Amino acid sequence: MVPDPSLSITGGAIAAWPGAWLGKNFRDILDTLGIDIHRPWRELPEETRDWILHTEEQPVVTVHPVREPGQTHGPYRGQWRSVERYLRDTVATSKAESSRRRALTHFSVTPCPLCEGHRLGPAALRVTYVGLPIWQLTALPLDDLLTALTSRSEALPDEEGSPEEEAERILLPTVLPVLRTIVGLGLGHLALDRPAGTLSTGELQRLRLAAQLRSGLFGVAYVLDEPSAGLHPSEKGVLQHLLDSFLAEGNSVLLVEHDMALVADADWIVDVGPGAGADGGEVLYSGVIEGLGEAEGSVTARYLQPTPLALRGPGEVRRPRGRLEIDALTTRTLRDVDLRLPLGSFTAVTGVSGAGKSTLVTQALGTVLGERVRTTVADDPEPAADGGEDAAPAATTGLAEDRVRHGEVRGTDGIDRLVHITQKPIGRTPRSCLATYTGLFDRVRRLFADTPEARARGWGVGRFSYNVAEGRCPECSGTGHIEVELVFLPGSYATCPRCHGTRYSPETLEVTWEGLSIAEVLGLSVARARQVFAEDPPISRALTALDAIGLGYLTLGQPATELSGGEAQRIKLATELQRTVRGHSVYLLDEPTSGLHPADVDLLVEELNRLVDAGQTVIVVEHDQRVIAQSDHVIDMGPGAGDKGGRIIAQGAPAQVAAVEASVTGQHLRDAAHGGAG
Repeated sequence: MVPDPSLSITGGAIAAWPGAWLGKNFRDILDTLGIDIHRPWRELPEETRDWILHTEEQPVVTVHPVREPGQTHGPYRGQWRSVERYLRDTVATSKAESSRRRALTHFSVTPCPLCEGHRLGPAALRVTYVGLPIWQLTALPLDDLLTALTSRSEALPDEEGSPEEEAERILLPTVLPVLRTIVGLGLGHLALDRPAGTLSTGELQRLRLAAQLRSGLFGVAYVLDEPSAGLHPSEKGVLQHLLDSFLAEGNSVLLVEHDMALVADADWIVDVGPGAGADGGEVLYSGVIEGLGEAEGSVTARYLQPTPLALRGPGEVRRPRGRLEIDALTTRTLRDVDLRLPLGSFTAVTGVSGAGKSTLVTQALGTVLGERVRTTVADDPEPAADGGEDAAPAATTGLAEDRVRHGEVRGTDGIDRLVHITQKPIGRTPRSCLATYTGLFDRVRRLFADTPEARARGWGVGRFSYNVAEGRCPECSGTGHIEVELVFLPGSYATCPRCHGTRYSPETLEVTWEGLSIAEVLGLSVARARQVFAEDPPISRALTALDAIGLGYLTLGQPATELSGGEAQRIKLATELQRTVRGHSVYLLDEPTSGLHPADVDLLVEELNRLVDAGQTVIVVEHDQRVIAQSDHVIDMGPGAGDKGGRIIAQGAPAQVAAVEASVTGQHLRDAAHGGAG
């Protein structure tokens, strides 16, 4: 909490304090209490230091703040909180992710001395089954747990036994089929005590499907949205088998799907288009797969038949501008991994679900680079609640397996920025939208404030913000909808009856720019807005980047809560593409093609290549064979998942990885190069 005791409190000795007003408030309260805030921390009495850091007292004092010349601030009543209490309150109650992340950096987690981290009391830990206490049993990989329980089931006597054995006869036939189903889906590397937050997308998807398969229901219509998302090509056969099991039990399966191999296996195809957003919504084809090729305007039909992939060899890839080297990376399933990454190249990190891809890129590489580059751009959709705190370091749970350990790091000198783009939402409330996130709405509001009508009324840019009381609708407070509370049912939302969803007051809507009100501008699609703002370079640049990446169908006022993860990720990428970046940036993306139509994948890859052509480094965690084939460098993790993964199995140009027999990804690349589905 106090990393440099030579500093005074005013000099920033207490690093755990927030910035902006709240940190100044704590200093002013201490000053009012008579503590010398200008004296070096180490010279303060030990009793005083301990009180500042840990006291449970919360005195309330009248503060007379001292401000810069020309600034005025009246006295106020301030309540003291110790540094420890502030950190605990922030972690427990703050809705600002950046504040929580900053606070968590001052916490460490150690095993409970009584239960040694096993959570149970001594009596419960003394009970064993098949020779193991419950904590050891739940820590076993499901493969080993299935073996142990199967052996126990086979060892039960045929005749009636003890009450314990009779209980086993009832329980084991219930547990074993569930375990066999989960293991059969390739999840035998998981353990029962594995935290849900550490599961990959593919692992979560299969666990949910396994739960449905064991339900024993029939006559059910299952609607699955992108079940192949996050799955390695080798795992899609397991998914197909699972879907066939649903059908064999007398159920119907409806998929929303972009994986052409799964689409080709469907009994009936419904293709919707021809475009997205307002340009879509039309059923172009409904019928058996053979007739899709004749559907007029169908983009899907062009991608249905697999074409041989051209795998780039060592002489066909970009020449790297340098190399990043990290020795002995260790965290979670990674064990002493020596990472070698070409800079100024397009790198794809591949492997089966749970092999350690995201751990390598998101956690390990992100942490190491984040500690060494000057600028880090990471997801933080909501500003800090106390206003204006700097971006905090990534949070850590403090658990030993989550800490990133490594040896020597080389090659970071030429890297200026780290940009980490995930599929996290761009905002958590409807007040956040595409226009506000990309920053173009600030320019739009200035255009409205510069109109003769706005100037005549004395209105500034704030009048055209739906977050400011003066211009927004008083009924819905600028959200465009009102909450309807229902008895015995969850609440619902309805369009605001006063502004009819426009968010603004009637007076604000009277001001127009080029014949459009501010609400009508928010209702424009990106593609239409490009035409409207073609003569305004800052806005046009942002809109062009969004349109180029396949988001032309979104409206400028599209609430963040209505965007998919893939849309949110592409909006973040487009926001980066519109910027004029000086220096060398490294971009980290985790499965950017997840949930995208093949046509949108082509657009995305084109934009990623544009970044690399400009001298930047792009590193993606990816399963899409077409993206991998177009990369400069492939790092394949494996060979399996969980403890059976976490190693680099193959690396090099796509053609080199395809030649490695031990690589599962290489095998599918070889198949795709010969015209298979990959």
